[in-house]
Amino acid sequence: MSQSLSEVYVHITFGTKKRYPFIDENIKKELWAYIGGLCKALECNPVRVGGYYDHVHICCILSKKITQIKLLEEIKKESSRWIKTKGKRYEKFYWQDGYGIFSVNPSEIDRVVKYIDNQYDHHKKRTFQDEFVKFLNKYGVKYDERYLWD
Repeated sequence: MSQSLSEVYVHITFGTKKRYPFIDENIKKELWAYIGGLCKALECNPVRVGGYYDHVHICCILSKKITQIKLLEEIKKESSRWIKTKGKRYEKFYWQDGYGIFSVNPSEIDRVVKYIDNQYDHHKKRTFQDEFVKFLNKYGVKYDERYLWD
């Protein structure tokens, strides 16, 4: 084959340090757009970025030119640096150390987008911790709950 072709969709999620609700109405839309811009700059075209007061969800197409860890490092580093410039309330902003990244079947993209768009309704019933553990279990990821949260 003379071309290298790739179309790998991923769903990424990670929270704020100690799940502090930093992502309020004043910052969320701008933060989602900023993270989407970071993804695009890294050639990981964003499909949807959204989240809740204490975490973010990103659905994007993973570039064949970047590793998962490099994508996450750049998104978390640059968005953390950016949000700290947005006022006194955000000066102590940090993302948690870990993250989850899960493959998405292209036929399920609309479902993932709807899920990201409905985070505020979704979290009336379930915490981020419960949500994340559900993802881990769905994908069969082995984990030690003692080390999931910071």
